Amino acid sequence: MWSSDVEHVTKRRSYAVIKKDQVRNFTDHLNFIDDTNSIKFTYEEETNVVIPFLDLLINRQPDKTVKIQVYRKLTHTDQYLHFQSHHPIHHKSGVVRTLMDRKDMLVSTENDKDKEELPVHIRNALKSCGNPKWIFDKVKHDQCQKRKKTIDTKKRNKSAQESKGLAVIPYVEGLSETAERIFRKYGINTAMKPYRTLRQLLVHPKDQCTLTVEQTGECVYRIPCHNCDCTYIGETGRNYGKRQEEHRKEVESISNRMFTRSDRKSRAAEMNKLAITDHVAKENHVINWSGAKILEREGHRITRQVKESIWIRKEPSCMNRDGGAYSLPTAYDHLLVTCSTSRDHKPDEARRRN
Repeated sequence: MWSSDVEHVTKRRSYAVIKKDQVRNFTDHLNFIDDTNSIKFTYEEETNVVIPFLDLLINRQPDKTVKIQVYRKLTHTDQYLHFQSHHPIHHKSGVVRTLMDRKDMLVSTENDKDKEELPVHIRNALKSCGNPKWIFDKVKHDQCQKRKKTIDTKKRNKSAQESKGLAVIPYVEGLSETAERIFRKYGINTAMKPYRTLRQLLVHPKDQCTLTVEQTGECVYRIPCHNCDCTYIGETGRNYGKRQEEHRKEVESISNRMFTRSDRKSRAAEMNKLAITDHVAKENHVINWSGAKILEREGHRITRQVKESIWIRKEPSCMNRDGGAYSLPTAYDHLLVTCSTSRDHKPDEARRRN
């Protein structure tokens, strides 16, 4: 019974082996299955006992052993995150650490490890990206300390239980580091993400330029008054045009009716459904519907409501009755004023960072 099982397993394993002269036929067979040609299988052949696999170069030695080196394509440019970019320092040191760890863990011989790190690739490539010498020394020191340090499983599990969660914050140089230290005091871990990327600025899967203001959905918008500097800030998950129709319908129900002075005075004392209607009733002003502007586009409802509250808080002459759907704490007032002031005084610097 045991021998038959072994024979059965051996037969099954033999079917998984592809002979060297049948690799092309097998690849053509796989590509022939999909009529849409959406998926294409390719392969590389061994050349001079060397074959690349992912980012590794595998060498077959005469003694049947395998020698592994780092593989880079001929088109590889050695372009990594620049040290002067607007990212937290642990992101920049993470680039150095990743390349050093790959060298230490995957490269098989000490001679190849030294060539990989010192003059040939890692240091020269990262130096051209603006990385100073001290960041290499810091990463190597951290790696040595990590090897020497024995991690106590009980302490690690205890610290994981004591953690009160994770806060993901946008990275703003000088501000995010301070926030990270404050969160750490209360046992809250932090992760930082770029506030704005080149992909967000340059890549648009859907051509948003062809959308009119009325066709734009999931947005925060501003509607100005024609007779004064007051504006109304709102948010909607639908198209702005549909939301504007609701605003206009209520406003026109007030503005199109003929009131005496006493009627208008009593009408102004009443509270309407919308704050923009209250403004028209009290001030007898006209809303500039054609001057409406989309301030933000955001698909996530809670995030959109937060952005609405921020714009309401930043607007000097806002006709809104409250702070929006999201109750933004007053602790953010000083930060909003500071950010608005710095943006007004340093527009060129902000654009460079973004």
